[in-house]
Amino acid sequence: MKKVLRFLTQRVVITALFILIQAVLLFGIIWKLNNYFVYFYAASVLLSVVMTLKIINDKSNPAYKIAWLIPILLLPVFGGLIYILFGSDRTGRYMRKKLKQIGTEMREPIQRMSEASGIEKESEDAVNQSQYITRNAYSPPYKNTQTEYLPMGEIKFERMVEELKKAKKYIFMEYFIIQEGKMWNTILDILKEKAAQGVDIRVIYDDMGCIMTLPNGYNKKLESYGIKCSVFNPFVPILSSKFNTRDHRKICVIDGNVGFTGGINLADEYINAYEKHGHWKDTSVMLKGEGVFALTAMFLSMWDYLHEEKEDYSKYYPTEWDTSAPGYVQPFTDNPLDDEAVGETVYLNLINKAKHYVYITTPYLILDSEMITALSIAAKSGVDVRIITPHIADKWYVHAVSRAHYEILTEAGVKIYEYTPGFIHAKTFVVDDDYAVVGTINLDYRSLYLHFECAAWMYQTDSVAAVKEDFFKTQQLSQEITLEECRKVSFVRKLGRSVLRVFAPLM
Repeated sequence: MKKVLRFLTQRVVITALFILIQAVLLFGIIWKLNNYFVYFYAASVLLSVVMTLKIINDKSNPAYKIAWLIPILLLPVFGGLIYILFGSDRTGRYMRKKLKQIGTEMREPIQRMSEASGIEKESEDAVNQSQYITRNAYSPPYKNTQTEYLPMGEIKFERMVEELKKAKKYIFMEYFIIQEGKMWNTILDILKEKAAQGVDIRVIYDDMGCIMTLPNGYNKKLESYGIKCSVFNPFVPILSSKFNTRDHRKICVIDGNVGFTGGINLADEYINAYEKHGHWKDTSVMLKGEGVFALTAMFLSMWDYLHEEKEDYSKYYPTEWDTSAPGYVQPFTDNPLDDEAVGETVYLNLINKAKHYVYITTPYLILDSEMITALSIAAKSGVDVRIITPHIADKWYVHAVSRAHYEILTEAGVKIYEYTPGFIHAKTFVVDDDYAVVGTINLDYRSLYLHFECAAWMYQTDSVAAVKEDFFKTQQLSQEITLEECRKVSFVRKLGRSVLRVFAPLM
């Protein structure tokens, strides 16, 4: 790890010095040539120098820094401006302040709901993992929560329709992608019917996520049906870094007693109503009981942010739960504006504390040095580490970067499989028959650092065994990628993957 950080630091310093030398040389030219073009050129390079210093000193991931420093080095005239437009966090201050305030307000009612969880009586490893989530995501553990792991989009769709039809008070839905078709139109018909009955229906969707799937002004159409609707980060045709921040969460809450989260958006490819990239494999988890309140609070905090409102969270406590439900559930959110990579740390904690196995499914395997090191050390220490990725890509360049990581991982003893029937979009971890995480968090830079995400951390619930069983079933449909196959890749392809890997943090 120290060698990697030292290497990255050296590259950062060399890049900064190179740009600084260019700036000094250009000032010498200005002294000799009094010319507006040269002044503009020098000012642009000076801007690149300033942006370089900013990048070096900010808190972002070292690989993300390198990915931006290279284009600034290659294009010193325009590099600084490009970074300001696409890379800098100019819109984050207001969002940070507002969301921090909302987080503080929601902490007390959430804590009150989970004071009696009793997880402190469990193993030290479980307590430590849970405490990290509680302290950094304002989301404590819950007992009295049934969990049902849903191994396919079709099953989640079926369960969701069943539960939506039972709604009496409110339905909250927050999704990255909504697309008109069999899945959404079926759900929308239920929402319209429930809205007519006086049920409080609220929908949030991400505008960038839906830019190709919903017509402009779709929120007004929903409101005409009596459905309250908010759009996260509405798209405007200007160059802006704010579109790097997206609401990638998938949340559905019904009357505060039933909740869903996982990788499944509300579009037909997720239920294989049509074939987009072969067979689409995705997963979700349904919660019933006290733990649903964490999902409710996540939704309401985003609603408050978008509407400048302040909800009384106590009105939305669950009213039904099963005291015989085994284990603990800890739904959590990852906020990209709080300088705390909660999703990545939850994953790293699971890997680092694993004693027997770590089984992972992810659509993207775009890893930073910390994650590569953790997976490699676990495998070298005798832990059975297996990862399933897609065989059919949704984005060829992202898939190429995923494959660029195969060799270094397989060399360490990690077993890599590709899901041959098509595209696997599931984001799941299962560890040592004790822990599982099901959610929206991909193993890529966007999910880990730039997006609003959510997941459910589970300890000794019934779903842990179900996630493991589904992993084995999925593995049977997958082909193992051996070290020999990785080494047979042509030099040209390896070179291309290496170049793409450098810019992976920007994908």
